[in-house]
Amino acid sequence: MSESEQQSLVATTVALDAGSETLEDLLALLPARRRVLSWVRHGEGLVGWGTAAEIRTSGPERFAHAAKWFEELAAVSTVSDAVGEPGTGLVGFGSFAFADLPGFSVLKIPSVIVGKRGDVAWVTTVGPAAAPPPPLAPTPSPEAPRDVVFADAYVDGEHWMRIVADAVSRLQDGDLDKVVLARDLLAAASAPIDIRAVLRRLAAAYPTCWTFHVDDLFGATPELLVRRERGLVTSRVLAGTIWPTGEEAHSKGSSDHALAASLAESSKNLEEHEYAARSVADALEPHCSSMNVPEAPFVLKLPNVMHLATDITGVASDGVSSLDLAAALHPSAAVGGTPREDAVALIAEIESMERARYAGPVGWMDATGDGEWGIALRSAELIDDRTARLFAGCGIVASSDPETELAETQAKFVPIRDALS
Repeated sequence: MSESEQQSLVATTVALDAGSETLEDLLALLPARRRVLSWVRHGEGLVGWGTAAEIRTSGPERFAHAAKWFEELAAVSTVSDAVGEPGTGLVGFGSFAFADLPGFSVLKIPSVIVGKRGDVAWVTTVGPAAAPPPPLAPTPSPEAPRDVVFADAYVDGEHWMRIVADAVSRLQDGDLDKVVLARDLLAAASAPIDIRAVLRRLAAAYPTCWTFHVDDLFGATPELLVRRERGLVTSRVLAGTIWPTGEEAHSKGSSDHALAASLAESSKNLEEHEYAARSVADALEPHCSSMNVPEAPFVLKLPNVMHLATDITGVASDGVSSLDLAAALHPSAAVGGTPREDAVALIAEIESMERARYAGPVGWMDATGDGEWGIALRSAELIDDRTARLFAGCGIVASSDPETELAETQAKFVPIRDALS
């Protein structure tokens, strides 16, 4: 169904037994087809398949167009919801382009959605008429391709370091405070890529991240752009990164503590993080009656890197949806820079690649406006059955070193490289 073919839908949500062995792994329920959807963390979240309706949009009004389409569709649809949790009833999965142009954005309502949170689980069917829930059963674990070749895509490492050096020069001249620059790799597999295998690998290796897949964009993001749940607004800001090198990469314990201490005391990383946290707080403030912004970040440890992190919370004051909040926040200084307009302009001028939906909002929203939107980081996009494009970026400030930033991108490619091969 396209935007011009707007018609009503029937969504029916029924409860499931959350303790059932069938629901131990939501990703294992995905059928063998490319167009599946996921948003899973710690074994909980949402998965879906099929298409009951979708909108594809682009340009500076892409968020507004998608939100209006979803709101109007929800208003004329019939919803029977026996569970009444965030993520039940009519739900759309979305992925939005980083820039106004080029690139497309999509908001998709699947025909089947299975959800789980705590001791509550459910299945929702969506279509032109009421339908019984389909039989649910785990599928055998698919295999990832054994042979995958990775190569630079738009620019090689040497060229990218020159781009970073150019940005550092402009930062030192005072043109702006921070800019985030990204690069990409192409992965060519010897056999078709089964996205279910990739998602299950990512979820197993990075359980604290949100494992997502929307319209061929997939990854395991550690960054929650915004969550709205019954009036409570939450955003997790990540900016400032360190990773083990040399002997540190093969040892644990005390080396982890030393790395965390080094990150927490790094003036370069603290400066980068301050810009990102401030940009999120400033964007949320007009929509919240009260907010809590911690004075100092904490260190978030992932298997491949550590980040400085800040959890910002607030109480929604004006009834905006989670997608409206995501639009207000995007792009935060964590993926764009500061000042926002100057940083985005510099990215377009010197980055030398199209980001498409990399670093854009990705997640879901229900008809009440509740939802979760992450930033599409640690991500890749399927180009065809055997080819994927991987993305990684770094926050650049006046004290950044191009060689160190290149090494940081290599560390951030690891989750997707490992999951693909």
